[in-house]
Amino acid sequence: MKSIGVYAGILTLGLGVLGASGAIKAQDIATSAGPVRVEVVARGLRFPWSLAFLPDGRFLITERGGALRIVDTSGAVGAPLGGVPDVMTDGQGGLLDVVLGNDFEQEDTLFLSFSEPGPGGTGTAVLRAKLVREGAMGGQLTNSEVIFRMNRFTRSGLHFGSRIVQDREGNLFITLGDRGEMDRAQDPGDLAGGLVRIRPDGSIPEDNPFIGRADVAPEFWSLGHRNAQGAALRPSDGSVWTVEHGAQGGDEINRPQAGLNYGWPTITYGRNYNGAKIGVGTEAAGLEQPIYFWDPSIAPSGLAFYSGELFSAWEGDLLVGALKDQMLVRLEMDGDTVVSEERMLEGLFGRIRDVRVGPDGAIYMLTDDRDGLLVRMAPAG
Repeated sequence: MKSIGVYAGILTLGLGVLGASGAIKAQDIATSAGPVRVEVVARGLRFPWSLAFLPDGRFLITERGGALRIVDTSGAVGAPLGGVPDVMTDGQGGLLDVVLGNDFEQEDTLFLSFSEPGPGGTGTAVLRAKLVREGAMGGQLTNSEVIFRMNRFTRSGLHFGSRIVQDREGNLFITLGDRGEMDRAQDPGDLAGGLVRIRPDGSIPEDNPFIGRADVAPEFWSLGHRNAQGAALRPSDGSVWTVEHGAQGGDEINRPQAGLNYGWPTITYGRNYNGAKIGVGTEAAGLEQPIYFWDPSIAPSGLAFYSGELFSAWEGDLLVGALKDQMLVRLEMDGDTVVSEERMLEGLFGRIRDVRVGPDGAIYMLTDDRDGLLVRMAPAG
């Protein structure tokens, strides 16, 4: 049975990191895993959205305005790389997720999601390209191809979703927001509000759950999502998990299953921003419950499972960034059940846009700001 939790076992910990001058500095803070050191690796990023780890230890970071940059471990930020697609930066759109392909070390393949301009407005699209590095900090994308785009573009600047996960078989899972038009999430022919599954060349897997249904888009894996801005592969079993924004309340953690409907906007634990009720309530036949939800909202963005040696007590737990509440959340997991919640870094660095676990076992975060930060968290000492 799914468990639904609101603030279950919350542990709130953190100390100020602002010096007298207002500059952010490294700081030790208390957590359930003991004292940790949080330090800024790089700053000066303009609304960074996503982070990937290059095999040589450097970072690849997208900025929502359209730049893809290499950042080295000293904090130096490279110039924008060439070959990045044109993006529409209206509202929440822009250059969004970056994910290295499973074959990156052999083929230099990566995937980018972005808000693509086109007839009727914009829609979420995914580009496959090869990264050609030039010198220490430069490079360009080559062999670029848009392998996926939404099937209906609109002029809304809201809810692009856009997280990408590549599973062990090489399939791509892509989150798509409802584009601020909630009823689209229950239209089986409209990809808005869905989690889609495609092959890395853009083709549709033959075992997708709706193959052969004339009334349902074949790309769908699941539907009824509002705006998932976090997605992650669980290392223990290879399952895909998502975290999505609710309206006023109702942020959700889901483990989307093939062919299922997660209810938005027919059911939700949130209300409209004017206080009005959305849908029929919190439950309805044939619609799935979230594994966990927040009410009031924390505005989640970025999702990762912890796996590494630095925080062995957190192995298998979920890490979630929060925009509105400006914090890092750890959800202690027991199988598919959230048993407690720990809140860290509240208000210390601003809006957390992305969360990733590095090859070194440290936790890395991006902050959503015009002077955005790349932050590293590891055990102190």
